[in-house]
Amino acid sequence: LEWFRIVNNNLITGSATDHEWSFLSSLTNCKNLKTIGVSENPLSGVLPTYIGNLSKSLQYFYAEECELQGTIPMEIGNLSNMLVLEHGYNKLSGFIPKSIGGLRNLQSLGLSSNKLGGPISESLCDLERLYNLFLGLNKLHGSIPSCLGNITSLGYLYFASNKLSSAIPSTLWNLKDILKIDLSLNHLHNSHAIDVGNLRSLLKLNLSRNLLTGDVLSTFGGLQTLVSLDLSNNILHGHIPESFDGLISLEFLDLCNNNLSGVIPKSLEKLLYLKYFNVSFNRLEGEIPSKGCFSNFSSTSFMKNYALCGPPRL
Repeated sequence: LEWFRIVNNNLITGSATDHEWSFLSSLTNCKNLKTIGVSENPLSGVLPTYIGNLSKSLQYFYAEECELQGTIPMEIGNLSNMLVLEHGYNKLSGFIPKSIGGLRNLQSLGLSSNKLGGPISESLCDLERLYNLFLGLNKLHGSIPSCLGNITSLGYLYFASNKLSSAIPSTLWNLKDILKIDLSLNHLHNSHAIDVGNLRSLLKLNLSRNLLTGDVLSTFGGLQTLVSLDLSNNILHGHIPESFDGLISLEFLDLCNNNLSGVIPKSLEKLLYLKYFNVSFNRLEGEIPSKGCFSNFSSTSFMKNYALCGPPRL
C-alpha cells in the first residue's frame, strides 16, 4: 500500500475509550506508504505517539477538518521524508513541537485554525525547503523568529489572528521571492521603518489590525507586482506617498483607521486596476482625485477625515 485516501466521508474512529486514531497502528506495517489523506471526516480523537512509527517513505499527510483534538506528538519529527503536513481546521492544542524542525524536506506546513498556543518555535527555521507556512487563527504569542527570514524558499506566510506581540523582524523583508504575507490581527509593532523594497514578487501584504506606528509607506512604491495592500487599523502617520503610482498592479488598497495626513495624491489616478480604495478615519485634507479609478469610488472610501472635498456624490 502506497496511497491511503478516504477524504470527505462520514467516518469515525470507532474507538470509544481512548479516542486515539488506532487505525494508524495498522498502517505502520505499510513500509511503502507515501500518502495518508483522511481530511473532512468527523473522526475526532487524538494523534497517537506511534505516529512516529509510520513508514519513512511517508511524504503527504492530510488531516484537515477532522475534529482532531489534543496535542501534536513530538514523534511526528521521525517522519523525515515528509513533504506536506496539513492538519488545519481542527481543535489541536498545546505547543507546536520543536521536533517538527526535523522534517528537513517539508515544503508545506498547514496548522491554521486550531487552538495551538505558546511561542513560534525557532526550530521551524530548520525547514529550509518550506514554501507554505500556515499558522493563522491560533493562540500563538510572543515573537516572530527573525530566522524565518533565512527560509528563502518561502512563498506564503500566514500568521493572521494570533496574539503575537513583537516587532516584525526586518529579516522578513529579505524574502525576495515571497508571494503573500498575512500578519493581520495581532499585536505586532515596528521598531524601524518597514523596507519592502526587496519584495519584487509580492502579490499580497496584509499588516492590518496591529500596532504599527510612524511613517512606513515610503518604500512601497516600487512593488510593481503588488495586487493587495492592507495597512488599515494601525497607528500610522505621515503622508500617502506620490510614489504609490508605481503600484501599477494594485487592485485593493486599505489605509483606513490610521493617523495619515496631507492630501490624496492625484498620481493615484494612474492605478488602472484599483477596484477597492479606503482612506476613511484619517486626517486627510484637500481635493479628492476625480479621474481614472476614482470615478468609481463612493463616499464610504473617504469618510471621517479632517478636510477632504470633492464632487457632490461624495
